[in-house]
Amino acid sequence: MKFAGAVDTFEAIRSIEDKFQVSTYKKMDIAVERGNGSWVYSSSGAKYLDLYGGHAVCATGHSHPHVVAAIKEQAEKVIFYSNLVYSDIRGRAAEKVASLAPASLSKVFFCNSGTEANENAMRMARMVTGRQKIISFSGGFHGRTADSISATFLGKYRKLGEPNVPFHVEAEFGDIDSLLSVIDMETAGVILEPIQSMAGVREAEPSYFQRLRELCDQNGTLLIFDEVQTGVGRTGNWFFAGSELAAGVVPDIVTLAKSLGSGIPVGACLVNNTVSSSIKENDLGTTFGGGMIAMAAVIATLEAIEKDGMLGNAKAIEQKLRAAELKGVRSIRGKGCLLGIECTGNAGDTFNRLLESGIITGTSSDPKVLRLLPPLNTSLDDLDILIKELS
Repeated sequence: MKFAGAVDTFEAIRSIEDKFQVSTYKKMDIAVERGNGSWVYSSSGAKYLDLYGGHAVCATGHSHPHVVAAIKEQAEKVIFYSNLVYSDIRGRAAEKVASLAPASLSKVFFCNSGTEANENAMRMARMVTGRQKIISFSGGFHGRTADSISATFLGKYRKLGEPNVPFHVEAEFGDIDSLLSVIDMETAGVILEPIQSMAGVREAEPSYFQRLRELCDQNGTLLIFDEVQTGVGRTGNWFFAGSELAAGVVPDIVTLAKSLGSGIPVGACLVNNTVSSSIKENDLGTTFGGGMIAMAAVIATLEAIEKDGMLGNAKAIEQKLRAAELKGVRSIRGKGCLLGIECTGNAGDTFNRLLESGIITGTSSDPKVLRLLPPLNTSLDDLDILIKELS
């Protein structure tokens, strides 16, 4: 069905967006009209293999039938009511998320985005400890709102957020001695991405997370994993927290968003009892967080990942790519469906070449690292298309 005034040529779509929308990202010359699985289709009829997933959002692929059906069913009942009332679907969504998390992370606070989840996580750390200082890491990205961008020590982002929120301190990612030089009894929280995606898919050894946990415990500091990108199955585990990748370490708070609703905006903080028991009524709030459509999407997303065996598939994707003989590739970084291809040349050139061949990928702040954030149900046959282009 075409609505009155709708435009369908690429030129017309680009013209109306450029005219009325505030400029943000440099866009690809594609107007996505529809999607199915790991594929998107443009207004001009072109077909693209999407190995970027709308920036790690489309975990279940585009328009997964189970997710679509759940959203439709809920929309016909009630689209929204706030947290001032009880809701069966909100309760079931919280139960489902908590059931998949490490046992100590037993309560959920729903919000609308990753940056909002991180803002609330840092706020909770300050509430629980009565302290103000937050430590984050070089190369980390936590969002664009005030507290989150102040915790972001990556390129120009923190400067874009000036004047920054005070009491934010930087440590070097993966360097325990650097953390030791800044953590103390005045530190409310330590927040980090377990795999730094935008910085070029930077990783740390499992033992690093053990020392983080020990140092936080010694200083009465809350440990926060920003799993906006690593969470919801992307590494081949439901969460980085508690997995072998973290040597079993469980933080006090895990933040989620991106993949959690398969594209419906939703974020969350998973917290332990120490945190939840310290939060009183009206300490936190959100108008749209926990809305019924978002909750339906959360449940359906987690069910689809579970029923379709997507965790195992994410691991198989990583294994197949690592086993391939790829020209112009120095190394493969990351885990599961959060991967960095370190190129011998400029990653931007590889990005452009792949896009011309109908494959969407992503770049990073590292000019040599191309990022892959594909749907968790991307087929190994579809992955062969990328491998052929890089062989």
